[in-house]
Amino acid sequence: MDGQGGASDAADAGASPVPGPEFVPLDSEIDAFIAHERHARGLSEHTIRSYRSDLVDLSSFATETCPAPPSASDVDLDLLRDWLWRGTGLGLARSTLARRSASARAFTRWLTETGRTPVDAGARLRAPKAESRLPRVVTREQMTGLFDSLGVRADTGDPAARRDLAIVELLYGSGLRVSELVGSDLPDLDLGRLTIRVTGKGAKERVVPFGVPAKEALDQYLRSSRPVLLGSDPSAATPDRQALFITTHGKRIGTRAVYRLVAGLLADLPGGGPAGPHTLRHTAATHLLDGGADLRAVQELLGHASLGTTQIYTHVSTERLRETYRTAHPRA
Repeated sequence: MDGQGGASDAADAGASPVPGPEFVPLDSEIDAFIAHERHARGLSEHTIRSYRSDLVDLSSFATETCPAPPSASDVDLDLLRDWLWRGTGLGLARSTLARRSASARAFTRWLTETGRTPVDAGARLRAPKAESRLPRVVTREQMTGLFDSLGVRADTGDPAARRDLAIVELLYGSGLRVSELVGSDLPDLDLGRLTIRVTGKGAKERVVPFGVPAKEALDQYLRSSRPVLLGSDPSAATPDRQALFITTHGKRIGTRAVYRLVAGLLADLPGGGPAGPHTLRHTAATHLLDGGADLRAVQELLGHASLGTTQIYTHVSTERLRETYRTAHPRA
C-alpha cells in the first residue's frame, strides 16, 4: 500500500496543475460595463462620462490598495467604503460622493447580473446625501424683459439674433433639455401642430408642444435667417443641413454655444444658482405648475421617468408662495 501511495503521490506531483479561472483586469471589466451601458441601455454621453471618470478613479484606488493587480472579485464592500472615505478626506462635495456611490452600485450590479461576481458588493453601499438645492427659477416679469431684449436684437435682421430668439423661445416654451434642442433636425419640427419630436434620456422619443410665440420666432428664423447661416450653396451635402439650429458657419450648434447664450442673458438678472439652459427648463416647469398644470402632464412634457423628479417643482412653487407671503402679507 505504501508503494501504491508513493506511486500515486509521484503521479500527482508530475501532473500538470489544473488551470484556474482566467484573470480579467478590473480596467477591462470597466470597459465592458461602459460599452454595455452605452449600447444596450442607450445612456447619455454625460452619464457615460461620469461612470467612466468615477470607475477609473475606483480602479486607481484598487490598484494602490490591493497587493496584486485588481480584478472584479477585489471590489468588495470594504474597498468601496474606503474609496468613498478617501474622497471625503479629499474634500469632495457630497453631491460628487453620491454620484460616485451610484456609479459603483451600477457597476457592481452589472458584475453580478453578468455572472462575473457571485455577490453584489455595492448593494449595501451608502454615501452622504447630496445637498438639497432648489433649482433656480426666473420670474415671469424677468422672462418678459429677457424676450423683449432678444426681440430688439432680432428686429435688426441679424440672422444669429433671430436664431437666438428662436432657441430661447423653444427652450422656455417646451422645457427641452439642451441636448434635445441641439440634437433636433428639421423633420422633427411641426409648425402646423406646434410640436417638436425629440430624443431624450435613454433614447426615448417624445413629442413636445410649444406656444405661438415660439412658433413665430421659429418661422422667422427658418424663412429668413437659417438659409443665410447655412451658406450660399444649397447643393452642398453636409450632415448639418438637417440640423434645426446651426452656427454662423453652417454647422450644427453645440451645447456650449447655447450655454453661453443663456448664461449671458441671465448674468444680469438677480438670483443665485446656475445660469444655463436648464434654468429655462426649471422655469418652464415651475410656471406651468404655478398656472395650474397637472403634475403628470408636466412629467410627460419634461420626459421624466419618475414622477418624483418632477415633484421638485412643486417644492419650488411652494417656496415661491411662502416668499410672496412673507414679503406681502401684513401678518407674516
